[in-house]
Amino acid sequence: MSVPQSSRVSGDGVFDLTRTAVVVADRAGVTQGWTEGAERLLGYRVSEAVGRPLADLFIGVDPGSAPEREWRTRLASADGWSGLEAVRHKDGHRLDLELRILPVQDTEHGSARLLLAAEMTQTPWSGASRSFLEGILGMSPIGVGMVNADLRFVWLNDALERMGGINREARLGKRLGDVEPGLAVKAIEAEMRRVLRTGLPSVGYEYLGRPQSDPQREHAYSTSFFRLEDSAGQVLGVCYMVLDVTESYRSRQRMALLNRAAERIGSSLDVWRTAQELADAAVPDLADFVTVDLLDALLSGEQPAAGPVEASALFAMRRAGQQSVREGCPEAVVTVGERASYPPSAPVVLSLTEGNSTLLQTLDLDDGDWAAEDPVHAAQLRALGFHSLMVVPLRARGVFLGAAAFARWQHTGPFQSDDLVLAEEFGTRAAMAIDNARRYTREHTTALTLQHSLLPRDLPDQCAVEAAYRYLPADSLSGVGGDWFDVIPLSGARVALVVGDVVGHGVHAAATMGRLRAAVQALADLPLSPEEVLAHLDDMVNRVADDAQTGSADTAGNGVVGATCLYAVYDPVACSCTLARAGHPAPLLVSPTGAAELLELPTGPPLGLGGMPFESVELHLPEGSLLALYTNGLLMGKALDLDGGIARLRSALADPQAPLESLCDTVVDGLPGARPVDDVALLLARTRALPHTQLATWEIPADPSAVGEARRAAAARLAEWDLEELGFSTELIVSELVTNAIRHAGGPISLRMIRARALICEVFDTGSTAPHLRHARTTDEGGRGLFLIARVAQRWGTRHTSQGKIIWAELPLRPAPLDAPANDFTALATDLGTPSAFTTADDR
Repeated sequence: MSVPQSSRVSGDGVFDLTRTAVVVADRAGVTQGWTEGAERLLGYRVSEAVGRPLADLFIGVDPGSAPEREWRTRLASADGWSGLEAVRHKDGHRLDLELRILPVQDTEHGSARLLLAAEMTQTPWSGASRSFLEGILGMSPIGVGMVNADLRFVWLNDALERMGGINREARLGKRLGDVEPGLAVKAIEAEMRRVLRTGLPSVGYEYLGRPQSDPQREHAYSTSFFRLEDSAGQVLGVCYMVLDVTESYRSRQRMALLNRAAERIGSSLDVWRTAQELADAAVPDLADFVTVDLLDALLSGEQPAAGPVEASALFAMRRAGQQSVREGCPEAVVTVGERASYPPSAPVVLSLTEGNSTLLQTLDLDDGDWAAEDPVHAAQLRALGFHSLMVVPLRARGVFLGAAAFARWQHTGPFQSDDLVLAEEFGTRAAMAIDNARRYTREHTTALTLQHSLLPRDLPDQCAVEAAYRYLPADSLSGVGGDWFDVIPLSGARVALVVGDVVGHGVHAAATMGRLRAAVQALADLPLSPEEVLAHLDDMVNRVADDAQTGSADTAGNGVVGATCLYAVYDPVACSCTLARAGHPAPLLVSPTGAAELLELPTGPPLGLGGMPFESVELHLPEGSLLALYTNGLLMGKALDLDGGIARLRSALADPQAPLESLCDTVVDGLPGARPVDDVALLLARTRALPHTQLATWEIPADPSAVGEARRAAAARLAEWDLEELGFSTELIVSELVTNAIRHAGGPISLRMIRARALICEVFDTGSTAPHLRHARTTDEGGRGLFLIARVAQRWGTRHTSQGKIIWAELPLRPAPLDAPANDFTALATDLGTPSAFTTADDR
């Protein structure tokens, strides 16, 4: 290995780097690399050294011996090792060496160890084990430099010379700021001083800068600093190792930027807002100035033509969004909403007519037809210093909607091909959102009438919660919007609370909203958990989309692409609430004391994605808890500030015991702007707890003789509740339900009666088979129980639990006309064609 004269360091003598050994080994201590310096120092040729354990070469010990284990410990140390060691030359004579073992991370070979060895007699700074031994890294692909205590260069390797673009002669004796002013000099030198002061190494310190080798492009570096000391502990300076991690840094930045763009672009079904979101998301991280121009036909509600755009259509474009790093967008020649025109040779026109993205890494505004055809615009861009341009057509479902232009004027370097890929991803996301908004807007007026007919006119009577709502459409003239809500009474005095938002286009979205609301009402009475209800709704949305895609040419392609929904079931007996959501905002819960929190529910995918599971969460809600369910429009003002919307909602609901109508008014009055930017649905529900005096529960032995006792207990409780007029129907229901449970399910069995807005009788058993009505023959002795219950009950049904099932029946608190005195049961039973087994139940 030949060493340049500039690599010789003057001191008390001359340090000859050719007498220094550089050895590369893996973590197990097996030699992988052996330099000429190592051959001269120890006498072993490369063929003799590579593949042998380091301990064998340096101290000649057997595997498993104590010295060999000590070498393994040194090699395994994450911080490396340095010190003095007496070793044997190949011919047997002793060598006193200074050794330094350094852990090295190599992207190609993985983790390795670099061993530096030099004879003490050949190093003028014989005690500087951390200094001159690292100087041998001149052959390393990693940039290595050494500075003294004044932070002036005393040595650097070839890699660092290439990395900085300045030769070593120009660096030696100078500080970093003197030769590389484009780097973060103050921060780097501050880190060096910290290492000098504390002695603690700094590993993986990252910073950005523009080296002299590439001043037009910002680079990212990862650097490690180590303090250099002599054998007496005197500080000599700092050694640092540099890796150029620009590509990995840019990859991380692009991924982070894409994630942020995914969160910001397409937050609403508004064409103008989505176009502005695209511009906002790209500035300043991707470009210095961004414009979004859309075809006038799209903004007027017409159907744009498929395929590349005809040049004549480009004379009718409008600026839909723009953003700049300069305040006020001085680069723009038109404002948002105004017509934007381009000459035929402009990059925007060529991109739309040819259907491809355009990348101009170097933008020459003094040359080219389009600059001559549009001298005013070109002069303005020239004055502002633009040097690089990208144009991406906005295309969705084969339809061209417009184009987005990205420009740079700052010294961030020209756009690269990976920047174009990122811009196209931005454009794809924005184009899909814009196309969704376009389809929605085209038929919005027609859909409003249908939506109005599908919304609930009033809330039903129920005893589980006190409820109030507000519905505020973005289009205040029509009086309706695209969101929906519902309050659905369930069995067992429970109630379902539903809020949803259909995403789609015109009449199809409105029709789907009606189908979803009807489906929820039908599914609510089935023995399904909230997540199962959402799963059924998800299937339904997929079927609607499939039907639209496979329908006639007039309807194909206009299908709804999804919906969000929050479904909650509250039980006033247990004071528990089970909730699940499909891509919908989390509800706000306000405790009776006024503490407010967003419920942490599994998000779940929006309805319509298909095949993905939903999850539910069960919570205990004390009586008087206030649950706020809402759609996105309640949170989003013109600034699209979701956090601000949550803060406004918290403030408006600060007094959870205030009248619900007043709270609704407070929430609506606090919305920013004259009218909401999106439809608003708000449903407030204050929980109630069913008093124990309105609840009765009995455990029933699995014995036919227990039927009569259950009937008598029910009659006694009716007397306590002053409901003796319901005695006949109640005893009939209790008798039939308990008898069926004993015969077909077995124990344990329990009977529960609830006095709410209706009288509810429930029988719990461990069976899994649901009962069903069947037509009994005249000669059959049984099989008519459910016919009897259906005759006298207002509603009845079955719901499953984790322990079994519940068969329930409801009676209105006012007796129905069919109710009759107990001694008239025989006539009723005769009408139904059944023996009067009920009248003899007391005797069983």
